[in-house]
Amino acid sequence: MQGGTIAVNTSRQREFVDLTAELAQAVAATGVDEGVLHVYNPHTTAGLTINEGADPAVRRDILAALERAVPDIDFHHLEGNSPAHVMASLMGSSVTVLVEQGRLRLGTWQKIFFCEFDGPRSRKVWWRVSAAG
Repeated sequence: MQGGTIAVNTSRQREFVDLTAELAQAVAATGVDEGVLHVYNPHTTAGLTINEGADPAVRRDILAALERAVPDIDFHHLEGNSPAHVMASLMGSSVTVLVEQGRLRLGTWQKIFFCEFDGPRSRKVWWRVSAAG
Protein backbone atom coordinates (compact mmCIF):
# COMPACT_ATOMS: atom_id res chain seq x y z
CA MET A 1 0.00 0.00 0.00
CA GLN A 2 1.07 3.51 -0.73
CA GLY A 3 -0.42 6.75 0.50
CA GLY A 4 0.05 10.26 1.70
CA THR A 5 -1.49 13.53 2.74
CA ILE A 6 -2.95 16.35 0.69
CA ALA A 7 -3.13 19.86 2.13
CA VAL A 8 -6.39 21.70 1.54
CA ASN A 9 -6.67 25.44 2.18
CA THR A 10 -10.15 26.90 2.04
CA SER A 11 -11.04 30.56 1.64
CA ARG A 12 -14.76 30.63 2.47
CA GLN A 13 -16.99 29.35 5.26
CA ARG A 14 -18.57 26.79 2.94
CA GLU A 15 -17.05 25.59 -0.31
CA PHE A 16 -16.18 22.53 -2.36
CA VAL A 17 -12.53 22.07 -3.33
CA ASP A 18 -11.78 19.78 -6.29
CA LEU A 19 -9.09 17.25 -5.31
CA THR A 20 -9.36 15.08 -8.43
CA ALA A 21 -6.25 16.19 -10.33
CA GLU A 22 -4.00 16.04 -7.27
CA LEU A 23 -5.30 12.59 -6.32
CA ALA A 24 -4.93 11.36 -9.91
CA GLN A 25 -1.28 12.49 -9.92
CA ALA A 26 -0.68 10.83 -6.56
CA VAL A 27 -2.17 7.56 -7.79
CA ALA A 28 -0.14 7.66 -11.00
CA ALA A 29 3.05 8.22 -9.00
CA THR A 30 2.45 5.03 -6.99
CA GLY A 31 2.76 2.86 -10.07
CA VAL A 32 -0.29 0.83 -8.99
CA ASP A 33 -2.02 -0.43 -12.13
CA GLU A 34 -5.17 -2.02 -10.63
CA GLY A 35 -6.58 -1.38 -7.18
CA VAL A 36 -8.56 0.98 -5.00
CA LEU A 37 -8.01 4.56 -3.85
CA HIS A 38 -9.29 5.38 -0.36
CA VAL A 39 -9.55 9.05 0.63
CA TYR A 40 -10.25 9.95 4.27
CA ASN A 41 -11.00 13.31 5.87
CA PRO A 42 -10.08 13.50 9.60
CA HIS A 43 -12.10 16.67 10.30
CA THR A 44 -15.51 16.83 11.99
CA THR A 45 -16.74 19.96 10.19
CA ALA A 46 -15.80 18.95 6.65
CA GLY A 47 -16.66 16.08 4.35
CA LEU A 48 -15.83 14.36 1.09
CA THR A 49 -18.06 13.61 -1.88
CA ILE A 50 -17.98 12.52 -5.49
CA ASN A 51 -20.28 14.50 -7.75
CA GLU A 52 -20.46 16.45 -10.99
CA GLY A 53 -17.48 18.68 -11.61
CA ALA A 54 -18.28 20.12 -15.03
CA ASP A 55 -20.82 22.72 -13.95
CA PRO A 56 -19.92 24.80 -10.85
CA ALA A 57 -23.63 25.49 -10.37
CA VAL A 58 -24.03 21.92 -9.10
CA ARG A 59 -21.69 22.65 -6.17
CA ARG A 60 -23.55 25.87 -5.39
CA ASP A 61 -26.86 24.00 -5.54
CA ILE A 62 -25.63 21.27 -3.17
CA LEU A 63 -24.39 23.87 -0.68
CA ALA A 64 -27.70 25.77 -0.91
CA ALA A 65 -29.66 22.55 -0.35
CA LEU A 66 -27.51 21.65 2.67
CA GLU A 67 -27.97 25.13 4.15
CA ARG A 68 -31.72 24.80 3.74
CA ALA A 69 -31.74 21.26 5.16
CA VAL A 70 -29.62 22.29 8.16
CA PRO A 71 -30.87 25.66 9.37
CA ASP A 72 -29.06 27.46 12.15
CA ILE A 73 -31.40 26.49 14.98
CA ASP A 74 -30.76 26.80 18.71
CA PHE A 75 -27.99 24.18 18.87
CA HIS A 76 -26.42 23.25 22.21
CA HIS A 77 -22.80 23.03 21.02
CA LEU A 78 -21.12 26.18 22.32
CA GLU A 79 -18.64 26.62 19.46
CA GLY A 80 -21.40 27.82 17.16
CA ASN A 81 -20.53 25.49 14.30
CA SER A 82 -23.13 22.75 14.81
CA PRO A 83 -24.54 23.18 11.28
CA ALA A 84 -21.05 22.33 9.97
CA HIS A 85 -20.96 19.15 12.07
CA VAL A 86 -24.36 18.07 10.75
CA MET A 87 -23.44 18.83 7.13
CA ALA A 88 -20.18 16.90 7.49
CA SER A 89 -22.09 13.91 8.83
CA LEU A 90 -24.50 14.07 5.91
CA MET A 91 -21.67 14.15 3.35
CA GLY A 92 -19.46 11.53 4.99
CA SER A 93 -15.77 11.38 5.82
CA SER A 94 -14.43 9.14 3.06
CA VAL A 95 -14.71 8.14 -0.59
CA THR A 96 -13.42 5.11 -2.49
CA VAL A 97 -12.54 5.02 -6.19
CA LEU A 98 -11.41 2.13 -8.35
CA VAL A 99 -8.00 2.38 -10.01
CA GLU A 100 -7.73 0.80 -13.46
CA GLN A 101 -4.73 1.00 -15.77
CA GLY A 102 -3.10 3.37 -13.27
CA ARG A 103 -5.95 5.90 -13.48
CA LEU A 104 -8.95 6.83 -11.37
CA ARG A 105 -12.08 5.12 -12.66
CA LEU A 106 -14.52 8.03 -12.34
CA GLY A 107 -17.61 8.70 -14.44
CA THR A 108 -17.45 11.25 -17.25
CA TRP A 109 -18.54 14.21 -15.12
CA GLN A 110 -17.42 13.02 -11.70
CA LYS A 111 -14.87 14.79 -9.50
CA ILE A 112 -13.71 14.22 -5.93
CA PHE A 113 -14.49 17.17 -3.66
CA PHE A 114 -13.40 18.22 -0.21
CA CYS A 115 -16.47 19.85 1.37
CA GLU A 116 -15.63 22.70 3.74
CA PHE A 117 -18.41 23.71 6.14
CA ASP A 118 -16.49 25.68 8.80
CA GLY A 119 -13.85 27.67 6.97
CA PRO A 120 -11.74 29.27 6.02
CA ARG A 121 -9.21 26.77 7.34
CA SER A 122 -6.07 24.81 6.58
CA ARG A 123 -7.07 21.16 6.36
CA LYS A 124 -5.67 17.84 5.20
CA VAL A 125 -6.94 14.61 3.74
CA TRP A 126 -5.24 11.25 3.85
CA TRP A 127 -5.19 8.89 0.89
CA ARG A 128 -4.06 5.34 0.31
CA VAL A 129 -3.92 3.11 -2.76
CA SER A 130 -4.33 -0.62 -2.28
CA ALA A 131 -3.19 -2.75 -5.19
CA ALA A 132 -5.52 -5.50 -6.40
CA GLY A 133 -4.56 -9.09 -5.77
